[in-house]
Amino acid sequence: MLRIGLVMLQGARHSHIAALERASKETGIDIKIHELRKSSDLDSSEAHAIVMPGGESTTMRLTGNDPVSSLLPAVFDWIRADAERPVLGTCAGAILLAEPGDGGDPLVDAKIERNGFGTQADSFQSTIEALALGREFPGVFIRAPRFTSSGDKAQVTAKLGNEAVGVMTNNRMALTFHPELSGDSGFHDWLLRTAKKYEADSE
Repeated sequence: MLRIGLVMLQGARHSHIAALERASKETGIDIKIHELRKSSDLDSSEAHAIVMPGGESTTMRLTGNDPVSSLLPAVFDWIRADAERPVLGTCAGAILLAEPGDGGDPLVDAKIERNGFGTQADSFQSTIEALALGREFPGVFIRAPRFTSSGDKAQVTAKLGNEAVGVMTNNRMALTFHPELSGDSGFHDWLLRTAKKYEADSE
């Protein structure tokens, strides 16, 4: 059984739970979701993969770096300990992957701009090209960040027109949209399949 750590700082956490449960049924991969609120939750979870939901990145940093929680430093350490550990970061989660803000290297090789697509009033839905899935995907953009550049270590995994809205470095995928709100579990399927392979390779 795969153990999936879900960062519970803010954002559409329960939508991610629903998407992960759908993905589990679609892939036939059994999972247990561990809700991560403090560093000790991550330690006890022995997670195979982590989901970093959206929200407000400044609030997430304040909450996640608070000494009572210390969750973000633990998550960043967990990610950096093994480059192949699967991570899915959406919206603000993508910001934290591109700009961890802890003095360490970025976790995905890309630059990102907060609210790059505009304010809440500029939120929109649009079909995107999900290169990682090999098909189209319903993109939900809510006060979405925007990638301003990507480096040699970044693979584009989703595009809106000619613009990258998803990038991946190793098995760390950052998406500027909200796949968990789309009703399509494709990216969560990807996470579970990648985590299953990671688990098998680690044995």
